[in-house]
Amino acid sequence: MKAVIIILIVLLVLFLLYILCLRCRRGKADWAHFRKWRYAHRGFHDREKGIPENSLAAFKRAASNGFGAELDVHLMKDGKLAVIHDASLLRTAGADVYIEDLTAGELESYRLEGTEQRIPLLEEVLPLFVGRAPLIVELKAERGNAAALAAATCAMLDKYKVDCCVESFDPRCLMWLWQNRPDVIRGQLSENYTAHGDAQHLPGGVRWILTNLLLNVRTRPDFIAYRFSDRDNLSLRLCRSLYGVQEASWTIRSKADMDAAEAAGSLVIFENFDPRGPCQMWELWWMPFIFTAPA
Repeated sequence: MKAVIIILIVLLVLFLLYILCLRCRRGKADWAHFRKWRYAHRGFHDREKGIPENSLAAFKRAASNGFGAELDVHLMKDGKLAVIHDASLLRTAGADVYIEDLTAGELESYRLEGTEQRIPLLEEVLPLFVGRAPLIVELKAERGNAAALAAATCAMLDKYKVDCCVESFDPRCLMWLWQNRPDVIRGQLSENYTAHGDAQHLPGGVRWILTNLLLNVRTRPDFIAYRFSDRDNLSLRLCRSLYGVQEASWTIRSKADMDAAEAAGSLVIFENFDPRGPCQMWELWWMPFIFTAPA
């Protein structure tokens, strides 16, 4: 009987530690405001129309259609911030080079997906959204540059005063934000790392910890951006129910999934479809007349 009691006490302590590890920050962001918008994943891109992902054309299209945008930021060797998802340019620009090895000047020679669109700098994208819909800025840390990347991004966001929040898969970026820029709204990106092949280079224990959000105790995120197909994760559910954390769902590719995510109160990061219904698109057609009407 004594052994059973000891086992139960140990299990209870472990469970309480688990709950504490999931701790999030409350009350920083006005989520009712952020939920007014839907967020175009890497901009409102459309390959068939010659509008590549993470291009100026894609971000202009998102802003002009009343959407926010999610974008990816890398730190180049000259300290400039490039907006591109992959560390390598091979998939998007056909060049087997790494973005961290380039300067802004060198970057200008590359074109996206066979178009005339080039890889933009963050300072070129931010003005498109000043006074408009918010941005979700993802920090893509490489080669141990999490702190430098986070600091440079915050400095650029301060300069343009864009309504935004910042997220990253790398907990070190969020740790830096918590310690140095607690005023910035921060989010932990995650997914089921054991089910997807893009993180197989990580040790199994690390993948399990990241999947289950156990570093929240060190990052204190304001929101969790979780892969939509993995949303039934127990740790994510506990973060919502115990700590009231805001969720963002990625990547939404159908109206049915969008409706399900929004019904659960999640921010929607979408791509490959237009999330507006016929009524919303008709209303958007009238907007120029409404805003230019004489007083």
